Amino acid sequence: MSSVEESRQGKVIDELKTFIKKVLSDPGLAQKCMEIARELKDEPDAQRKIAEAISSQTVVRIPEVMSEADKMFIEIIHDVLEDESALY
Repeated sequence: MSSVEESRQGKVIDELKTFIKKVLSDPGLAQKCMEIARELKDEPDAQRKIAEAISSQTVVRIPEVMSEADKMFIEIIHDVLEDESALY
């Protein structure tokens, strides 16, 4: 693994650690993020709209140009929504 790749992975890990700390310090945060995602999941350009809504309505800040960690977070939300729909 190259040092550039290691540096990138380190940055992703640091961002995810920061996010996990936010979730653990605010138990309602995950619920709020999922509520937002459920409301917007069928919209055109849903991922961008979900990211913008989460940024404006919670302590999570997702920039317009998403980092790898931001993209991973949105993908995980999408996976959870798919899992929910499979249950019903």
